[in-house]
Amino acid sequence: MNPHLDKLHPYPFEKLRQLFAGTTPNSDYPPISLGIGEPKHPTPAFIQKALSHNMQGLANYPTTVGSDALRSAIAHWLEHRYGLPPLDAATQVLPVNGSREALFGIAHCVVDASQPTPLVVCPNPFYQIYEGAAFLAGAEPYFVNSDPARNFGCDYASVPPEIWHHVQLLYLCSPGNPTGATMPLDDWKLLFALADEHGFVIAADECYSEIYHTSNAPLGALEAAHQLGRSGGARPYANLIVFSSLSKRSNVPGMRSGFVAGDPHIIKKFLLYRTYCGGAMAPPVQAASIAAWGDETHVQDNRAKYREKFNLVTPLLQQVMDVALPDAGFYLWADMRRTGLTDTEFARRLHVDYNVTVLPGSYLAREAHGANPGTNRIRMALVAEVDEGVEAAQRIVQFCNALKHS
Repeated sequence: MNPHLDKLHPYPFEKLRQLFAGTTPNSDYPPISLGIGEPKHPTPAFIQKALSHNMQGLANYPTTVGSDALRSAIAHWLEHRYGLPPLDAATQVLPVNGSREALFGIAHCVVDASQPTPLVVCPNPFYQIYEGAAFLAGAEPYFVNSDPARNFGCDYASVPPEIWHHVQLLYLCSPGNPTGATMPLDDWKLLFALADEHGFVIAADECYSEIYHTSNAPLGALEAAHQLGRSGGARPYANLIVFSSLSKRSNVPGMRSGFVAGDPHIIKKFLLYRTYCGGAMAPPVQAASIAAWGDETHVQDNRAKYREKFNLVTPLLQQVMDVALPDAGFYLWADMRRTGLTDTEFARRLHVDYNVTVLPGSYLAREAHGANPGTNRIRMALVAEVDEGVEAAQRIVQFCNALKHS
């Protein structure tokens, strides 16, 4: 067996299952889960129609590179969303079966484990796929802690120079999971300069990019590169690839449809890698994806639902814990030290007393540089419909108020 498998940590939801083992939730309340970031808004009917009307495609083997029409639809969306110059859809865009498998696979494509001490930089807290990908590619993760003083952004300038010398891949998530933090242009400028100096690849996870709570859409990685003069020349978007998905944007997590875009040199190598993995998207899914990428009305409606939900839920929870509206995404990242409970105690007792599931923040982070930045925090995924989200918040307020009198 691959010895690197022994380095993998249990997934956060397995830890949550173990935390709840032997408990019986209060049957007076129907269960509400804020634990898993799985969109619960209805899938738009036109996407379902496009999927069902293209079932004849099941009679054909799909190509890994995807159809010209799908790559063009993705390229057009990127150009429109981020104000980019025309992309070469043939060399700068690659459809993938959801961003998760691609984020995992890119480490196997990029990391050269024969080099001394290969490192993969990850934010902390983080999406656990980054860490697992690093281990199984033969590298070690190096965590950069989120900083509440920087609006939960990572301070990449604090990383020692001797670390960057060994970095081969850097994962970042903007808007971030679980913090909702977005990367400012100055941070992008620093990372691009470091990537140029040390030759590492930046893998930008942007699956939450279309859920934001102000009139300003989050800055994207390709957009930042363009603004900094990196979208042209012999190697446009050098050392940068972006990962995105329809799951959150269009409420189709079960369709497993996303893309990778950016540096054509990296895309070419990643296509070769994925050809051997068999990572080809089914033709009906490609047809439905073309329809989804081509429509913004349903995205605006989806965003409006999240805004309504966050505007109702956040003030309720602020009565009992320290929590603020995030830059973007559909998570609340709450400091619950005012309750006197640890994050795991809070999650377990809330589950038992009020049948609401939240995820302990410490499950989403690692001890690094003397701290676990998820300790004493909980992540709440506001993915259900508005009424259910408000009901969950009201129960949490009741629970916290009851603690004061216990």
